[in-house]
Amino acid sequence: MNNELLEALTILEKEKNISKDTLLEAIRQSLIQACKNNWKTEADNVVVNIDPDTCEYEVYAQKTVVEQVEDELAQISLTKAKLIDSRYELGDVVRVDIKSKEFGRIATQNAKNVILQKIREEERKVLYNEYFEKEHDVVTGVVQRYFGRNISINLGRADATLASEEQIRGETYRPNQRLKVYVLEVKDTPKGPRIQVSRTHPELVKRLFEEEVTEVHDGTVEIKSIAREAGSRTKIAVWSNNPDVDPVGACVGLNGSRVNAVVDELNGEKIDIINWDDNPALLIENALSPAKVITVLADPDEKTAKVVVPDYQLSLAIGREGQNARLAARLTGFKIDIKNETQARESGDLLEYEEDYYEDEYYDEDGYYADEYAEDGAYDEGDPYAEPESYADDSAYADDDTVFDNEGNEE
Repeated sequence: MNNELLEALTILEKEKNISKDTLLEAIRQSLIQACKNNWKTEADNVVVNIDPDTCEYEVYAQKTVVEQVEDELAQISLTKAKLIDSRYELGDVVRVDIKSKEFGRIATQNAKNVILQKIREEERKVLYNEYFEKEHDVVTGVVQRYFGRNISINLGRADATLASEEQIRGETYRPNQRLKVYVLEVKDTPKGPRIQVSRTHPELVKRLFEEEVTEVHDGTVEIKSIAREAGSRTKIAVWSNNPDVDPVGACVGLNGSRVNAVVDELNGEKIDIINWDDNPALLIENALSPAKVITVLADPDEKTAKVVVPDYQLSLAIGREGQNARLAARLTGFKIDIKNETQARESGDLLEYEEDYYEDEYYDEDGYYADEYAEDGAYDEGDPYAEPESYADDSAYADDDTVFDNEGNEE
């Protein structure tokens, strides 16, 4: 038994995660190449057999018996063949042992290089396969250094690149800081796997919820859609496959523990969780939360929607710099036209639905908002049209029509 070789292969298998069979094949190929280098020939009659259990190996050449030898590596004279075994005749194939220890220095060095090259190739392949399986998933890395505006992130056995455009605006990164990143792409290169990661991708939020929320991980609750402006706000629409499970409550957790864990990982990014609905109008209404909506007129074929909100809710529906409406448009995939009630009445958008609205529980018989809305502090109970103080900062937002396309861009 070749104990030294067996021990070396076992260590390599554990440390580099390269199978012993692959290493043995590399040794076999290196011995064949060494034979060719030693005799400076391309003859393919050299055979190497290695026992995988003991690592004992034998090297021999298969030579044809001829009367006159023209190629010493491939042929043998009848006289020499009979010295090996008297039964050999012309045309027979003789097995002649080769002593690998007799190879020259150059042949030995080439054999060593073949083995090392194979080990490097297999190590790169193993690393690539390991991280390719993590593509489109979240991994934890350690910040190493800046190079230019990009950042090198150590993922354990390989380094990844966090490009400047994939970094959250305003987020600072310190050496040795641990953070979670989304694996965008893994490419195989001669220098090893090239890994691109992101902190801004919407799927990062989804994967974080899968880690924190058991119901999302096992498929009971589905995240149907995500719209994100990294570092500022994210909206996610969730749906439960179990009628006994509240999807929003499952994602929020007890006292907000689950959603807060995700918010902390994203350094305070706000997250709105809404109920998904197959009815586009209801989905758009949910997506514009926390704003109250009077009505939504959605056209599923054209992917457009007209939304009417109370006068005092217009700025809230639009959001700071249009963010709330922009995220709602991305979340639903609809081009959204938002008007306040006064504008809608003047343009006639409410006329054909007026009777339905006054019968709705949102209004009392005089056309004022129902008392139930006074309970949530959305407006002054004595003056249902009074703008709440919490929205006073948003009064600068336009009172004219605001339209957002299905990509969330203001038109």
